[in-house]
Amino acid sequence: MDTSVKFPPTASAALANPLGAFLSKATIEVTGKQIEKFPLLKEHMPAGASVFIALIEAQDLEAQITAAAELRKLGFEPIPHVPARFVRDEADLDARLTAFKEKAGVTTVLALGGGAPEPIGKFDAAIQMLNTDLFQKAGITRIGIAGHPEGNPDITKKQGEAALLKALTEKNAWLKANGIEGFIATQFLFEAGPLALWASSLREAGISLPIYVGVPGPATIKTLVKYAAMCGVGNSARFIRKQALNITKLLTVSEPTEFVDQLAKLHFDKPELNIAAPHLYPFGGFDKLFTWLKTQKG
Repeated sequence: MDTSVKFPPTASAALANPLGAFLSKATIEVTGKQIEKFPLLKEHMPAGASVFIALIEAQDLEAQITAAAELRKLGFEPIPHVPARFVRDEADLDARLTAFKEKAGVTTVLALGGGAPEPIGKFDAAIQMLNTDLFQKAGITRIGIAGHPEGNPDITKKQGEAALLKALTEKNAWLKANGIEGFIATQFLFEAGPLALWASSLREAGISLPIYVGVPGPATIKTLVKYAAMCGVGNSARFIRKQALNITKLLTVSEPTEFVDQLAKLHFDKPELNIAAPHLYPFGGFDKLFTWLKTQKG
């Protein structure tokens, strides 16, 4: 399949710095264990910016709740991940959603299956949690769902490629039926071409949710290869893997400037794709990420 996409200068050409304008909309991902770094977010991210709080291990739930409360105090919009495979049952889901609401005023969450090979309880997929109606009870008014522009090996190996679109279609229908605002947050990737084709296929399938595109922040080639392998990132990582074959380049820092520039053009020039914003993963550390952000915003 041809994944090449042309990026002609049109609406974005009227902006002095389309890349910087696009980055001003950025969201960022953190974990509860990075709470000591949150003052850096206060220094470098705009007030009210959305900060997603990943849950990497099931036992880190309390740290996630604490992080959400701290982010709210700092003036950010905390968006906790709620991974189905880390939720035991309805009572567990109700308790954590209530804690998010009472301690951090959370109204937006990212509901996803989660990367654990086996669930710790009765939930295996986000749609199962959504069907409990507990999100509405907890005052959640906006729910993000996971998107995989380059596939998800954990799912496709067991259920086939069609399962990903089917899952998105089901969740999109649930959001509409329940009158809840939704969005898609994607896994990180390295090229805009596959993202544009995937977004177009969603629109053809009747899914028009805004898309927050996962962008790896500046990091060494070695670090990016590690995360790409962990997360099952697809063909767009080929240039990173190719560079990793040269041992002298392993510690070279790769920046996502060209990728984000192409995303900015899609955002401004192809509004029908609804590419909403970059979602930043600080794989190389917050210092590298915010130094790069500063240089791009001008």
